[in-house]
Amino acid sequence: MGVGISHVLALSEVPTVLVDSTAARAKEALARSLQLMSRLEAAGTVAPGAAHRVEPFLSAARSVEAGTAGAELIVEAVVERPDVKVDVYAAIEAAADDSAIIATNTSSIPIEQLAGRLRAPGRFLGVHWFVPPLLVPCVEVIPSRSTDDQVVADVVGVLTRLGKVPVVVGDAPGFVANRIQFAMFKEAAKIVEEGVATAAQVDEVVRSSFGFRLPFFGPFTIADMAGLDVYADIFETLERGLGPDFSAPALLSEHVAKGDFGVKTGHGFLDISADEAAELVDRRDRAYLALSRLRRELER
Repeated sequence: MGVGISHVLALSEVPTVLVDSTAARAKEALARSLQLMSRLEAAGTVAPGAAHRVEPFLSAARSVEAGTAGAELIVEAVVERPDVKVDVYAAIEAAADDSAIIATNTSSIPIEQLAGRLRAPGRFLGVHWFVPPLLVPCVEVIPSRSTDDQVVADVVGVLTRLGKVPVVVGDAPGFVANRIQFAMFKEAAKIVEEGVATAAQVDEVVRSSFGFRLPFFGPFTIADMAGLDVYADIFETLERGLGPDFSAPALLSEHVAKGDFGVKTGHGFLDISADEAAELVDRRDRAYLALSRLRRELER
């Protein structure tokens, strides 16, 4: 992840220093970063000349102290172990300027749990990138209760200038993306365990059904367009067959009880009007056709 994040920064001509547990490993990371950029260029994933363009903006440091001294933004992307991260923060705080922002790329550990171990937790927050950072737009920004508002605003501004889509979310295990992703994976594994489908069949169903929609619409838009009353009926069937883990969420039941069924009534999770819904349907159909063509092209 550190190498991937370095590509985003260097392509925007931001001087970026790679740091690892030893000077030798940092040099290896720098070499990997440059090699990967060359492969991306050869594959046509980045513009011609990108590998040459990023090289002046990438370097390796001999230590955490050397790499963070004078830095404005420091992104920690070490293993998902709080004890290891805390040791890294101690080294960073000993060397970094007081104005430096310290961000963790943790994908699951609550930020509050880590922030409590810093001397200056106001400048600390979560900045969760996704693989590969260069190509995936979203970056979850997760402040703790101690994070200064200006730090959040500064990080959102930087990510926006880098061409990313920063989304500020609350602090909880797994945040938003991984909480949803791992819930889906758990259910997918249960389906295979129960013999309902094979792993390959599950993958095909997901990618060719609701996975087809997800590049363009989130779960609440999809639910509002389908009808929240329909969703409530489906949850009843699922609960009868699969147990209380599949009972309707209270938030859904509240909407249905009020007669808010989504697009068909003009009120739902997102209050999409009939005119907006018609535009969404047109955009959806164009997007699906384009995605179908892209899939056929890639499969060839």
